[in-house]
Amino acid sequence: MLINFEEQIGKLRNVRSGKIKEGYRLDIPHIDQHFRLKKGNFNVILGHANVGKTTVILYLMLLYSRKHSIRWLVFSSENEPYSLIRKLVEFIEAKPINKIEDDIFDKRVSWINDHFKFIEPNDLYTYKQVLELAQHVKNAWHYDGLLIDPYNSLIKDRNVLKGLSGHEYDYQATSEMRIFCKTNNITIWLNTHAATEALRKKHGANHEYAEHPIPPMASDVEGGGKFVNRADDFLVIHRYIQHPRDWMYSLIHVRKVKDIDTGGRPTSLDEPIRLKSVINNVGFEINHRNIIEPFKEKQEEVPF
Repeated sequence: MLINFEEQIGKLRNVRSGKIKEGYRLDIPHIDQHFRLKKGNFNVILGHANVGKTTVILYLMLLYSRKHSIRWLVFSSENEPYSLIRKLVEFIEAKPINKIEDDIFDKRVSWINDHFKFIEPNDLYTYKQVLELAQHVKNAWHYDGLLIDPYNSLIKDRNVLKGLSGHEYDYQATSEMRIFCKTNNITIWLNTHAATEALRKKHGANHEYAEHPIPPMASDVEGGGKFVNRADDFLVIHRYIQHPRDWMYSLIHVRKVKDIDTGGRPTSLDEPIRLKSVINNVGFEINHRNIIEPFKEKQEEVPF
């Protein structure tokens, strides 16, 4: 099939005139200058085990939902759905679940049900089965983003694997996810783990985080470089979990932004987006202000 040439030239004219549509902003400069949510994009997220990747990802998803009414389909095989719903409620209220009044709790879970749907995590799926299920849900319920968390929890599809190497299989899987994004005009956020050897890489003696594991590079993803090659945007989430002072900071390194014309650019190597966990781990703050507060204040006028 050939491209629609006039459609492509129309996009080029928009670039020339400065009318190209940018990705969704959060009106948080520390985030917006480096990352935007863009429908149709295939995004890969990388990090070491136990640094809180899913927590950070879920928080970002919530921010886009609150700001732009973005709706999400979630497959998270390492977390029970009720625990994710709990985190969303706590994030919105910035307080532990047992400190939230009953009527407020009911309103929050109702709003969450309107914006988040969850795939049963206790079944085994291939990537094709997840995409087929996602298409089935898409046909019945409009959503804008799909979280697959993590990639290595998906079992191999033997029909696809037949005759392919592991590298070729992963390339096929990520290519189909990328096509799914474009076809359905949604974003996929694919959470991945770093290879074991990446955890052995430590900061040098003269670094402020000497002897602590360094944030993984894009090439450190378990399975190799095809993930960053296929991704539109590539993020690394890191936390110095054994540092006596900075363990509460989640660091987002934006390693790749394929289309900077629509917003975003990679972070400098030692200047990531820094999110500080608030007390009781019920949210994050930047510059001493809880990030969710402006969204909460805006939404209070309208029940959600």
